[in-house]
Amino acid sequence: MSIHALGDARVLTGRSLRHIVRSPDTIITTAVTPVALLLLFVYVLGGAIRTGEHGSYIDYMLPGILLITIASGIAYTAYRLFLDLQSGIFDRFQSMPVARSSVLWAHVLTSLAANLASVAIVIGVALLMGFRTGASLAAWLAVAGILILFTTALTWLAVIAGLSAKTVDGASAFSYPLILLPFISSAFVPTRSMPGPVAWFAEHQPVTSIVDSIRALFAQQPVHDDIWVALGWLVAILVLAYGFAIASYRRRLG
Repeated sequence: MSIHALGDARVLTGRSLRHIVRSPDTIITTAVTPVALLLLFVYVLGGAIRTGEHGSYIDYMLPGILLITIASGIAYTAYRLFLDLQSGIFDRFQSMPVARSSVLWAHVLTSLAANLASVAIVIGVALLMGFRTGASLAAWLAVAGILILFTTALTWLAVIAGLSAKTVDGASAFSYPLILLPFISSAFVPTRSMPGPVAWFAEHQPVTSIVDSIRALFAQQPVHDDIWVALGWLVAILVLAYGFAIASYRRRLG
């Protein structure tokens, strides 16, 4: 991005963030479902689940809950982008000296800020419920980096959905499979407890390597190759989603 585009993105991001500050229900709503899942799994189902890991069940499941939080939150990016398109504000930007890429980056940066706020709320609730970690500052920074990369990659998928949707419901519906994906991974139970074909899918889909990496960092354990597999998946998704999003934007606005 050029200096001009960066300046435009900063201004437009400020506009989007002001909307969220005036109506913080987006962040609160995004955090409600993950918090409800925490309560359900820890206090209702957790006693019947055996993971074979040391520590409490909330320590085991929190990484998956954090990914669900982000997957839920990015739906609002597609929703806000769709509304901007329908309101004609993108057409008005076209007639102004505004860098094209800055419009999309403003939505991406807003998504990043809002989702990290939701993640902070969920972590705060988890701490109240008994989550404990002796992770070092470096490990926390590594976890933050993974979550930021995960949010950015999924947000560019949300941009594609927002640009391609025909209805408001269609703009946000794409996130449903992303929310369900952690349930077919190592997020809540070890993959070895699953039937053969399901276990194979769970082992080889991106969420498992991401969850295992975050869990190991929180537990002060070696991450082994999981971190490289996770980063490979995230970078590949980010690059492909960004390319398709930019192409969809140019095709949509001409």
